[in-house]
Amino acid sequence: MFTLKDFWPSERGNFAVATAIAMLPIMVVVAGTMDVTGTSDDAAQLQNSLDAAGLAVGTQYLPSMTAGDVQALGLTFFAANLSVADQQEYSDSVAAFSASASGDPSAYYISLASSINRPSFINGAAPWPAHRSATVKMNPGAQACVLALDPHASAAISLQGSTSVSMSNCVIAANSDDSSAVSRGGSAQVSAGCVSTVGGTSGISPPSANLACGTPLEHQYASFDPLADVVPPAYSLCLPVPNGKTYTLSPGTYCDKTLSGNITLNPGVYIMRGVSIKPGGNGSLTGQGVTIFLMEGAQIIINANEKVNLSPPTSGPYAGITIFENHGNTSALTLNGGANSVISGFVYAPDAAVTFAGNSDMSGQGDCLRLVGLTVQMTGNSSIKTDCSAVFGDREMYAGRYITLVK
Repeated sequence: MFTLKDFWPSERGNFAVATAIAMLPIMVVVAGTMDVTGTSDDAAQLQNSLDAAGLAVGTQYLPSMTAGDVQALGLTFFAANLSVADQQEYSDSVAAFSASASGDPSAYYISLASSINRPSFINGAAPWPAHRSATVKMNPGAQACVLALDPHASAAISLQGSTSVSMSNCVIAANSDDSSAVSRGGSAQVSAGCVSTVGGTSGISPPSANLACGTPLEHQYASFDPLADVVPPAYSLCLPVPNGKTYTLSPGTYCDKTLSGNITLNPGVYIMRGVSIKPGGNGSLTGQGVTIFLMEGAQIIINANEKVNLSPPTSGPYAGITIFENHGNTSALTLNGGANSVISGFVYAPDAAVTFAGNSDMSGQGDCLRLVGLTVQMTGNSSIKTDCSAVFGDREMYAGRYITLVK
């Protein structure tokens, strides 16, 4: 019988002990290798999930989103893409996730980050951490002259009747995903650099539509709001309005009035709180170097028998902006100026319908005009210039976006 006393002096006993001692570092190395390999695989999955989430957010990001909106949207895509075996690792990564946006209309960025802690194969050892990040860049597309921001409206941009719209090298863009986001009907004629929509188009084909790009660009990414970062000025005391049908106003704040007759605006910034500008009859609205902020339901209604002649300041914080209807103001903006009417600069109503009627006198030479509305309807004859940097103070508007993973 082989006893323990016999084991120690035996060669087999010595070999077993030596083998056991030698196996300890080998087992540690193997366990460490498994930890490194496992952590590397998890980190790769983490990076892939961040990349995918960043690209997805890039397709839907709007400058009007809050930091919370960006975080929530990013987390939704990240959680959907992240897939790891250990539920604890998944939960830790979701808890550590962050997403933020930065930039301006020339280029926006989405930055994402998260970390993962893989439990060690060696019981009691510290977990193996990994941190990963991703950055997505969104560049604007081609220069645009008309933009409808409504995400779902049918005929978000409508070209109807005997309209003739000419905007060479400039794009007509709609953020609507409707199958007829941009619609042309009747005898309307359109000539443009291109038409770009999130959804589809109706009636945008030769001979009624002449596009430099050939055919409309449908199912594109949404265009950025060009004035999303503009903050209206603070209110000042409400100024009085002179009596009579012909009068001149100075820059400042005007409240709860209906302005009619022949109205002249001196150069500067105007804040209209609950004001209705309706020249009426053969009235007129004239102002050079002006920015008109329409607040608290304020509106402008210019009918066909009235004259409008407005241009924006070319410098300062509101350079290039002629009419700015504040977010939340749903009052329709109607610009149907009669003969010899001219409007240049940005006309902006992000939450309201814009109706614009040009005519041969109004736009025969081409105006430096940019129309932005929740929806936009164009009638009459309009010719819009592309190169207007001097008038706009280098403020631009673009159609669509290009999305790239930069980190």
